[in-house]
Amino acid sequence: MAKYILKRVLMAVITLFIVICLTFFLMNAVPGNPWLSEKTPTQATIDALNAKYGLDQPVIVQLGKYLENLLHLDFGTSIKMQKDRPVLDIILTMFPISAGIGAIAIIWAILVGVPLGCLAAYKRGTWVDSLLRVICTLGISMPGFVVATMLLHILTGGIEGLKLFPTMFDGTAKSYVLPCLALGFYPMCYLSRQTRTAMLDAINQEYIKTARAKGLKNKKIIFKHALRNALIPVITYLGPQIAFTLCGGFVVEKVFSIPGLGRYFVMSIQNRDYPLIMGTTIFLAAFIIVMNLIVDLLYKLVDPRINLAKGGN
Repeated sequence: MAKYILKRVLMAVITLFIVICLTFFLMNAVPGNPWLSEKTPTQATIDALNAKYGLDQPVIVQLGKYLENLLHLDFGTSIKMQKDRPVLDIILTMFPISAGIGAIAIIWAILVGVPLGCLAAYKRGTWVDSLLRVICTLGISMPGFVVATMLLHILTGGIEGLKLFPTMFDGTAKSYVLPCLALGFYPMCYLSRQTRTAMLDAINQEYIKTARAKGLKNKKIIFKHALRNALIPVITYLGPQIAFTLCGGFVVEKVFSIPGLGRYFVMSIQNRDYPLIMGTTIFLAAFIIVMNLIVDLLYKLVDPRINLAKGGN
């Protein structure tokens, strides 16, 4: 196990290095610069700003200095969004807000999605199964901003008499409801469909047929024996999805004006705040890598027969 974890950590470092380099080169390949706006400064001012932040040097030199600073956990300072404020400080301030909303969204998505998938498998071929499949297909097909806009229209006064929640996030308990619903709706629908598919595949295995032959009730077979094996593909999906959700739903945070990491990531791209773009990208990539490692370790917990040292065979 220790050898496997060490191997994965080394692979994670290499992966993160590639992500950093690609993001840095692609970011600098986009035409324009951070100083262009409605009131464009003079060329002398632009040259002075480029010199101050090291943007006048060759890209490869900039990358080398950036990597050197990263070794000391120096992500640089924001050059536009919150001028001269350390990027790491911005991330550590904004991430808890996104993580709080994302955690609630993931929890309700799991608590609702997995049982619904089991129910659909248990009631396969019935109207319950058909209804759940229609709802989940719609949920997967609708973009996040559509779900968020629908919730805003229906539950914040768009329909007379249903002004139940605030339109903007203000930190109160009520203001968490709509963002969490909007952010968790897609994962819930996807988890439900994936659980149903995995459950249907599991109940056709030989050990399930043996359990039926022994006279076990179908309900016990579905929810006790088949569910454990069906959780493996569900866990695979949850790893990166948790990372994305905890780091903030980019569109959802924008719609509800949530001062979270996802919203700042979008705004940093719009404003060409290079250090903030790099910092949030690295943070998200590292989070996804860590979650994938945790997922691999959870495989062993769910199914002890899995040999991680041999790649799960």
